[in-house]
Amino acid sequence: MSQELLAATVAAVRHAGARMMTRYSTESRQPGLPELLANLQANDAAVVNTLRPALTEALPSAGWLNDEHGSGPLATGEWWLIDPVGGNVNAVHGMPDWNIGVSLVRDGRPVLAVVYFPVLDEMFTATEGGGAFLNGVRLRVSTKTSLEGALAGTGQAKPGHDPELAKRTGSAFAAMTNSALYVRISVPVTHQLAQVAAGRMDLHWQFDNVRSHAAGVLLVQEAGGVVTDIEGQPWELASENYLAAAPGVHAAALEVLTSSCCCQAAAVTGSPSW
Repeated sequence: MSQELLAATVAAVRHAGARMMTRYSTESRQPGLPELLANLQANDAAVVNTLRPALTEALPSAGWLNDEHGSGPLATGEWWLIDPVGGNVNAVHGMPDWNIGVSLVRDGRPVLAVVYFPVLDEMFTATEGGGAFLNGVRLRVSTKTSLEGALAGTGQAKPGHDPELAKRTGSAFAAMTNSALYVRISVPVTHQLAQVAAGRMDLHWQFDNVRSHAAGVLLVQEAGGVVTDIEGQPWELASENYLAAAPGVHAAALEVLTSSCCCQAAAVTGSPSW
């Protein structure tokens, strides 16, 4: 991956962050759902309208997807995957935990990632085989080897209500709470993945995988983390779920998650859990 393309992507994302900061206010309060939705859409549009011309100029041959909730495989070739405002719902309520995420996917695997937190001016970058960085400083995942001291997290990737997913998330949260030091459920998901890459958190799992998480996944991988699906198979762009963790806690976290899923299935079907 060329440094020129990475630099152009960083510049575009920083410009989009500056555009969003003109819209963002800690005093923002939404009176109702119609106003909230209108502000979400306006924020996304402001970022996309800034990013798309710049990234298209940087790599004209790449396709473009800014559906942050899209999932499934992609056609071969290069694709820009954009999460215009990760944690947009936080931004429109005046909270600081939101970001702008961009990844370049080539033949189904992420090869470049830029995730920017404008409020903190933290720029996370990664390239395939080139490492992960925060404001130019190399990142490494944590060295913890036990869940008892681990900070874990999960989040809601897609809006709406899925009763079965909610039950599964609740069961996993309860199980992980009994094993880890602390467990948080929050958005944006890419925020937690970036914290895992930086060693500030130790693991993050997600029971629904969307393509826009690829930027955060690459950050973790290039910082030395392990990313698999919940069955322990290597993560792919079309995986249905994933666990991203420091190597020292990945196996233990995977055991907790798979055990919680088995217990929930037994409760639903009435079959015994062995």
